Amino acid sequence: MDEFTGGETWRVFRIMSEFVDGFEELKDVGPAISVFGSARARKEEWSYKTAMKVTELLARRGFAIISGGGPGIMEAANRGGRMGKGLSIGLNIQLPAEQKPNRYQNKSLSFRHFFARKVMFVKYASGYVIMPGGFGTMDEFFESLTLIQTGKIRRFPVVLMGRKYWEGLLRWVELTMVEEGAIAPEDMNLFYLTDNPEDAVEYIIKYHRDTIRPTGERRKRSPLPPQESQLR
Repeated sequence: MDEFTGGETWRVFRIMSEFVDGFEELKDVGPAISVFGSARARKEEWSYKTAMKVTELLARRGFAIISGGGPGIMEAANRGGRMGKGLSIGLNIQLPAEQKPNRYQNKSLSFRHFFARKVMFVKYASGYVIMPGGFGTMDEFFESLTLIQTGKIRRFPVVLMGRKYWEGLLRWVELTMVEEGAIAPEDMNLFYLTDNPEDAVEYIIKYHRDTIRPTGERRKRSPLPPQESQLR
């Protein structure tokens, strides 16, 4: 029993060290956009090229880029950030099947625990750009909406890239979750759907411009105006 307790205690300290290291490394990052998407995306695919373009544009507008540090969309995001002369950050995760960090990171951190890594994604984000992806991408998308909806974090823009990929899911959300009363109709305004990198960047810029007071203070609650359904 003593050995078990001691092992669990040291595990707590290891977890704490990941938070401390993350906070220290990222405290001076400034405005940043966290980007999510499939690790399996190939360089010739639309999602890879689009992720690279949108992050390049964001970097040129002064945003740091944060990704999961691995291949696929994560690589595309860091690569675009570097192309845009911005700070390109990778929050790498240690996995049984080793994830190799991509080579486009200016700042690279390594985590053993997904939950510590996820805190860094959201704590330092001024917005999310979410490309097509799998379970992990869906997890980040719905967690961000939950945190915003429940007031646990300051609201920020959540942009979904790729109508063809997302419209089926969003139609189910609108026609089932909203219709059944599981979420409110206005919750459909918590995210923005587009195919266009320039449109995504302008949406993020406009959101932040519209939610900053003349004094420079950010409004704590800054709902977007009501909009028509984003689904075609």
